[in-house]
Amino acid sequence: MTATADKTAIRTALWRALHVQADPAPHVFEDELGARLVAPDGDWRSRPDMDPVRSARARASIVARARFTEDLVAEHAARGVDQYVILGAGLDTFAQRRPAGTEGVRVFEVDQPGTQAWKRARLEELGHGVPEGLRLVPVDFEADDDWWRRLAEEGFDPARPAVLACSGVTMYLTREAVADTLRKAAGLAEGSALAMTFMQPVDLVDPEERGARQGVEHAARADGTPFRSFFGPDDILAMAKEAGFRHVEHVSADGLAERYFAGRADGLRPSSIEELLLATT
Repeated sequence: MTATADKTAIRTALWRALHVQADPAPHVFEDELGARLVAPDGDWRSRPDMDPVRSARARASIVARARFTEDLVAEHAARGVDQYVILGAGLDTFAQRRPAGTEGVRVFEVDQPGTQAWKRARLEELGHGVPEGLRLVPVDFEADDDWWRRLAEEGFDPARPAVLACSGVTMYLTREAVADTLRKAAGLAEGSALAMTFMQPVDLVDPEERGARQGVEHAARADGTPFRSFFGPDDILAMAKEAGFRHVEHVSADGLAERYFAGRADGLRPSSIEELLLATT
């Protein structure tokens, strides 16, 4: 099989594993299965982007947003919400790990057809398969495929509440596409929630991270996946309100640090480059 996950999905999976392997306990989030799907070379921790010091804040952001989103799913599952949609799912492993209290939640992973075919094959090879509660929803975003319609075809019910996650995606979309995603999500049944990351303009990033922020943008352009949209907190909150959400909230890097990293002796804390929007219907 020639298809594989994209570089961003692979890096995310490896950073999740690196958090467990290189950072001291308590771990904010534990997931080494994604790295097993990747099956990297034995010296993968020697990659420049895996340097424990240089990647610390980015790695912390990855595990913080994963923990935040899965906590959100568990909170809503306790209220009876049993649908969870992951846009740009990559190598997410929620359906295989099943955090406590989410056993009855149906998971809909939306991603490119090639990525999904590769992931399905790797899950089979590792003996996990595709469980009954997981739907892999292939969507050709480059061909303007309608992900909303594809979800319905796979059994998603838009008339019932759901949690929708969209992490590490919006910077690759046009502003119009982000607005369209917000409108569709705002149309979900009352009691639904959206957790969406957004990349901030350089001037809103912590000064010590601005060089890294520019470096990430240059690397994305060199890889042929240029960033298209940046948002400040006020901007994305206004867009979410205009889309029709009842309540909107900016979850900052400082907020995540207080929630998940307080008291750590190693000083690990999330990056301000990409932060979170939480919106509810």
